[in-house]
Parts: sequence; C-alpha cells; structure tokens
Amino acid sequence: MFRIFLSKIRPPIPMRSLTYLFLLVLPLGLLGCGGSSASDDGAPASYVPPGEKDDYYLFYSGGHSGQVFVAGLPSLREIQEIPVFTPSPGHGYGFSKKSKKMMGEYRWGDVHHPGLSKTDGTYDGRWLFVNDNANNRVARISLRDFKTKQILGPIPNSMGNHGSSFVTPNTEYLLVATRFSVPLPKGTHAPVETYEENFNGIVSGVDIDPETGEMEVGWQVKTPPFNWDLGSTGKGPSDGWAFWTSYNTEMAHDSLEINASQRDRDYAAFVNWERAEEVVENNEGLNRRNGVPLIDPAEHEGVMYFVPVSKSPHGIDASPSGRWIAASGKLQPTTTVFDFKQFKTAIENEDFQGEFRGVPVVNYDAVVEGEVPVGQGPLHTQFDGEGNAYTSLFIESSVTKWKLPPWDKETTEDMSKAVTDKISVHYNIGHLVIPGSDTKEPYGNWLVAMNKLQKGRGLNVGPEKPETSQLIDISGEEMEMIEEDYTRPEPHFAQAVPADVINPIEVYKKENNDHPDARWDPENTGVERTGPDEVTVHMIAKRSQYYPDKVEVQQGDKVTFHLTNIEQVSDMIHGFGIAQYNMNGVVPPGDTQTFTITADEAGVYPFYCTNFCSALHQEMQGYLEVKPR
Repeated sequence: MFRIFLSKIRPPIPMRSLTYLFLLVLPLGLLGCGGSSASDDGAPASYVPPGEKDDYYLFYSGGHSGQVFVAGLPSLREIQEIPVFTPSPGHGYGFSKKSKKMMGEYRWGDVHHPGLSKTDGTYDGRWLFVNDNANNRVARISLRDFKTKQILGPIPNSMGNHGSSFVTPNTEYLLVATRFSVPLPKGTHAPVETYEENFNGIVSGVDIDPETGEMEVGWQVKTPPFNWDLGSTGKGPSDGWAFWTSYNTEMAHDSLEINASQRDRDYAAFVNWERAEEVVENNEGLNRRNGVPLIDPAEHEGVMYFVPVSKSPHGIDASPSGRWIAASGKLQPTTTVFDFKQFKTAIENEDFQGEFRGVPVVNYDAVVEGEVPVGQGPLHTQFDGEGNAYTSLFIESSVTKWKLPPWDKETTEDMSKAVTDKISVHYNIGHLVIPGSDTKEPYGNWLVAMNKLQKGRGLNVGPEKPETSQLIDISGEEMEMIEEDYTRPEPHFAQAVPADVINPIEVYKKENNDHPDARWDPENTGVERTGPDEVTVHMIAKRSQYYPDKVEVQQGDKVTFHLTNIEQVSDMIHGFGIAQYNMNGVVPPGDTQTFTITADEAGVYPFYCTNFCSALHQEMQGYLEVKPR
C-alpha cells in the first residue's frame, strides 16, 4: 500500500522527504511483522534523533569474527567494534607489541557469550567478559576505554569453552564449561572409539581479582563426556550455585545428530561453586592436572548434582529472584521450571533417582514446578523483572511470553494458561536479550531477538547474508515489533546495560601514562642505536606532525618505535602506517604504544597518519630511510 501511495505522487519525492513521510505512516502498522508503537509525533519508539543518545549499550558477540560489536538501544545502530581475538587494522589491534603478545599465536576466535561484571547482583559497568569457543580462551574488556585488557588461555584441560562467560553476583568468578570432551590431562592421546571410558568434560572457575579484574584459573570440576551448553549463575536463594545444560548424555562420539538424541532426557548440572572453592581451600585430597586443582564430584560430596531435563536442551536460566530455574529442550515443546527451594530440600532428604558416575541424580518430580507449553524448538529464556519470562522458539520463529510461578490452581491444572502472548520474528531465532535479565533487577522494557537466517529481508549481497536483529517493545501487556537492523556474522548472544552505568574516559591523562618510554616534548624524541642490529625510536604525534619525521636505519635492523600521542583532546586519534611494512598503529590521545619491525629491505618508506586528525592530516607524514648494509 505504501509503495502504491508513493507511485501516485508526482514529481518524485526527494529522499529526505521520503524519510519524513515514512515516519508519518509508521503508526499505520507498516513496519515489521507485528505492528509498531510510535511516539506522539509519529516517529517509531526506537527513533533516536540526530544529536541525541541511546538509553542502553548493547554488546553483541561477534561469533567467528572474534570481536565484540557495540550498538545503541533502542536504535540498534552500531557504535563501535571492540577487537578481542582477531587483528583489526582500523584499531591498530594486533600490530602493537602489547596486543600481539596478548593475542599469542592465535589470530582468530569464536565469541559466543558476553558477560557483564556485577556487584550485589546488578551490573557495575566495569568489565565485559567474552569466551573463545574455538581456542579455549576468555578475555576481559575494560568498559572505561572499551579495549581488551587480558586474554587468558588456552584454559588447561579444557576444549571448546562454549558454556561461558557466566559471571557470579559479585564478579568472584567467571564460570566456564566445555563443549567438547577430551582425554585428561589435555595432550593425552586415546582413541576416539574409547570416548565413553577415557574422555571427560570440565567446568572451570576462573578467579577474578576484585580490584584489577585480572583472571586466573582457580579450580576445575571433572564431568562425564557430555557436551555442555549454556549456563547461568544463581542469585538470592541460589547464590553460590551455577547451572548448565548438556546434550549427548548418550556419550556418543560420532554422528551426534542421530546418536546424541536417543535418550528421553538429558541432564542439567547444578554446581555449588562455593563448595568447590571450599574443597580447594581445604585441599581435600585434590589431584592437579596441568597445575590446576581438579575436583572429582564423585569424591567430593556437594559439589555437583544432576537434574533430568527435556531432550537436547540448549540453555538454562535463573530468574531475577534466583528461585526459578528455566530450561528448554529443543526437541520438546515445553520450558521446564525448577524450584531451587525444592531442589535444596531434595538434597537434604537425599531424594535421588540414582546416580551417574558417582554424582547424584535428583528426583525430577521432586524439583519440577511445571512444564510450560511455549511452542516448537524452545532455546533460551529471558526475564523482565515483572514476573514474566520470554522464550525463543527456533522452529516456530517466535518469542513466547509466559508467567513465572507462583501459579494459581487453574494454571497448574492447565499449564497453557501460563502463556500470555506470542510474537513472530524473522527468522529462526536463536538468542534473545532483555537488558539486565541475568541480574536481580532487569530493565524490562525492550527485548532484542537475534535471528539466525535473513531469508530475503534486505538487499541481496550474494551468498553470505547478514543476520537480523529485531527490537520488540515488552513494556505493555502485548509484545510489539518496533524495528529491525542487520548485524555482521554471527551474533550468538548479547548483553545490554543502561548508558549511565558505564562511565568511559575521553582521553588517557598525561599524569596517568606510566609507559617507561613515553615522551611529551619534541626535544626529548629521537633515534638511538641500542645494539649492533637494533634501533629505538622515541616519537611523538600531534596535529599535524611526527617528531622525528625522519628515521634512518641500516638494512636488517630491528626497529622499535615508542609512539606517544600527546593530544589531550577527545577523539584526537593518530595513526601510524608504514608503507609496505604491514604496519598500522592507532594511538588514542594520551596513550603510548610500541611497534617493532625489521627493516629487511633497503629503500625509502613513507610513514603517515592513518586516522584523520585535522585539516592538515594529509601533511602528517615522514620517511623511514633504510640504508643498505
């Protein structure tokens, strides 16, 4: 209808006018697949006018790009890319000495699940943690400058830490579980055919320094060779506990699509990380593998329990109160709600339905509160803090809204009455996020649906399509589709935090620069031979010149540049690119970075500022003279 209406207007309307006209017709419900809400002036509720700012930061995992993408909410506009596991020339990441060392030998990662730091169960705006599913690593990003500060790993005895990054209520630990099982200790060989006998999974507790955020592996819990999936940390009555679902309790090692879906139920692991901490502190007969305390839950009572869950689950989530634990099985059209209080009672009463490799299996009927018929292909659940839960349905391409317990008698007799709304999304939704859902106080007004397949929603860009994210207003009784945007492949999960929780710096203050080779005055810069084949350059950058702008070395010299950007003005970034030397440094105002090259070919090589900085940006250049030996 909108297209027909435009076709009747002559002459053609300028693009700016079309934009205004588009905003006017939004209240007619022409946007999205479920209608839209709009402000009094006709603009969509997600519209953030030029010069105004979003209410939330939205942190997307970047999947196999190895990065984190930052968007605004509700606009869904991408603001920044944070390089983590993959070099990024645009940020100079992977070119400086520090970032090269931090990345180590790996040049990519597979980021799945970001986790924000917390204090007393709510976001504190200090750090963002992400996992590398491919190379068994975790990373910490500072939200003071949105830069990666530490990469830890590969984590010993671990392979494919998909079940992370899950942050405890006071950021005591980052909890990690393996996707893949291997023989222990890691590096041991055993035939894959002996999978059930010789392979194990691992749950790791990564200790976090409360002041600096520095991470180290504190302890590990040995598990059967299940494939651990998404997890969640407890709060309130479940504080001190963490939860993961698993698939492949059949312990199959090949053709998992068939062989890992034979049992009627899989297991969730309820892990008492406070008890694990106690075992390590008391050194209760622990073994060590690759230097890490390894806890066998069959030998240390109270560390781990198994709870049956519906078939082939993909995640488990603790409600804001910490009492209700929701898990979904992809091959069962329900979300199961467990009562943590009943779980504790079952443990006290030893109400078990057996054991698996020495780990008690809690009686399902003793802990289940109900099974909510949410629909086909349930994956993940988020919470709005108002007593409602929202579950993504991969097969249906929908989101179901349902009411958390306590339920009235009518609902317990007919669990379909717990379902209060459903909305279609596009297409094959995986994760979804509500700001603060994993805290005790969610900010429950928006939901972002992260869809796995595009299916023709945008302009054709060839075989590789971007994914779509859709913004849903959940502030009313019924969910409303508001906006849609595209994300670079492949976001898995996201976290969102109110903008006023984070307080990023504008510049690195001169007085806080502790780099031993920083220079702030052109008179203190220069080129110095520090060895037979080594040259050190102390250089500064300011609008619009390098000091020095001529560097003379001998062929074969190892040349180290210590470059200080002496600007103390926000956004005044200087780059440092050397032609034909595979070098692009990016130095923010007030920072000092170190770069090293080997001058292996004689000649004259220009260097220049790669980041626009002023009207004389083009003039900001110099020369590297490499004299033949």
